[in-house]
Amino acid sequence: MAGKAADTGSSSDGGATTGQSSSSMADVYKGELTPLQRHAAFFDRDKDGVIHPSETYKGCRAIGCGVALSAASAVFVNAALGPNTKPENQKTPPFKFPIYVKNIHKGKHGSDSGVYDANGRFVSEKFEEIFKKYAHTKPDALTGKELQEMLQANREPKDFKGWLGGFTEWKVLYSLCKDKDGFLHKDTVRAVYDGSLFERLEQERKAKKESRKKK
Repeated sequence: MAGKAADTGSSSDGGATTGQSSSSMADVYKGELTPLQRHAAFFDRDKDGVIHPSETYKGCRAIGCGVALSAASAVFVNAALGPNTKPENQKTPPFKFPIYVKNIHKGKHGSDSGVYDANGRFVSEKFEEIFKKYAHTKPDALTGKELQEMLQANREPKDFKGWLGGFTEWKVLYSLCKDKDGFLHKDTVRAVYDGSLFERLEQERKAKKESRKKK
């Protein structure tokens, strides 16, 4: 996935980076991305290697989240992940909380499924484990109740930030992608981990809008 690089360190968010240019941040797209980086890259709308809160908001809206949820996600996600992904000696404007795609693995929260390892790589055994342990009704899908069982089992003691992060991510996914019978399918969950689901949801929404215009 190649991304365009800006000529300076400024952005529509008032210049998210100093010390390293946005073009150097965009260098992450010149190599092969990890699955976690591909997951995050969807929200880097201008592909400069830095995800600003406004881009998190736009990305959430693009996949079908409402205004309120998208706004809350932009604040929570960037505030939670941004400081952990900031490169060493990097200066950022106050309260901007940019997320750096290159270092997204450093923002991984606790109380998670372990499907991403410490470097943001996909661990297939952990992914399969989700369905072996919690898919009681259908072997390749989760109900809302089964999802809740998984979230509770993943909780680490007193890791409130991780609990909230996991709850929010999975509940939003379930809300957007469950089928008419309330099942969240395995192939859908798999597509989340490399970001391809986000691209598909955005394209589906665009197609629906175009279809409505023609009527």
